[in-house]
Amino acid sequence: MTETLRAGVIGVGSMGRNHARVYRELAGVELTGVADLDDHAAERVAVEYGTTAYETPDLLREVDLVSVAVPTQAHAPVVEQCIAAGVHALVEKPFVTDVDVGRDLAERAAEENVVLQVGHVERFNPAVRTLAKVAADLDVIAVDALRLGPPVDREIGSNVVYDLMIHDLDVVRSMLGEPPASVSAFMTADGDYATANCEFGDDTLATFTASRVTQQKVRRLGITARECRVLVDYIDQSVEIHRAAAPAYVEEGGDLRHTTESVIERPLVESGEPLKIELGAFADAVRDGTSPLVTAEDGLRAVELAHCVVAAADADPERVVR
Repeated sequence: MTETLRAGVIGVGSMGRNHARVYRELAGVELTGVADLDDHAAERVAVEYGTTAYETPDLLREVDLVSVAVPTQAHAPVVEQCIAAGVHALVEKPFVTDVDVGRDLAERAAEENVVLQVGHVERFNPAVRTLAKVAADLDVIAVDALRLGPPVDREIGSNVVYDLMIHDLDVVRSMLGEPPASVSAFMTADGDYATANCEFGDDTLATFTASRVTQQKVRRLGITARECRVLVDYIDQSVEIHRAAAPAYVEEGGDLRHTTESVIERPLVESGEPLKIELGAFADAVRDGTSPLVTAEDGLRAVELAHCVVAAADADPERVVR
């Protein structure tokens, strides 16, 4: 497929509006229209980005691909409409609330040759893409993820695990390549603050903290490996590798003193807006007929792990979910 792809957005809240903006900026893609249950919101976004507001069934007749940015509970029925119409879909995270429903959607999309991508946008953060190359050769001992921020002025509809922590659950799960052997978790502040510990089969410990009540915005991931310590800042899109230099001896006043130094490496990280990279990769998968970088199965694995974290937090504090 070499012609311009016709793109649409279903759901024009804060995230969907950004999708509309990016599609308008992407080469080889035309923003054909938007849809939302709120007709006035759809009209406003359509005017802002020079496109047309449609009802969802009408939009699906006009486009090749769409972003599904409706509330999570509506993901499944909207994706089902997309598949029935033969329209390729990128559905925002979390993919679905019911894993079995998600598996059925993935199977049907494959049968209909519909590209189904899940919007775990941090996988397209240039810092995370650099981390994937660095971590491939490391003997990882532990991972620690912090995703903190202040309260938001919009309706979320889910706890902080499904809203924020799931980003890091997906990144770490994809990096370590296997499900955890055990999960323990705690949640407070009416579901706006959560921490989880996941033990992976090779004795790797991953600790996750997510908050919507912290008066500081933090998006960081740390990796402790036998060879080094790696620090990733999602916001700054930076990667630092801390290594211990070879020990040395210096002479002071006729006495030898043992010294060590830490060497910090900063690999080159190409800058770029993660959402634009994500939607560009989605369009390429549609154009080339290839599997997306973040598949429906990836989305399901993240949801399953999020379910385990929430179940562990809801259970007796002494219980470990396996």
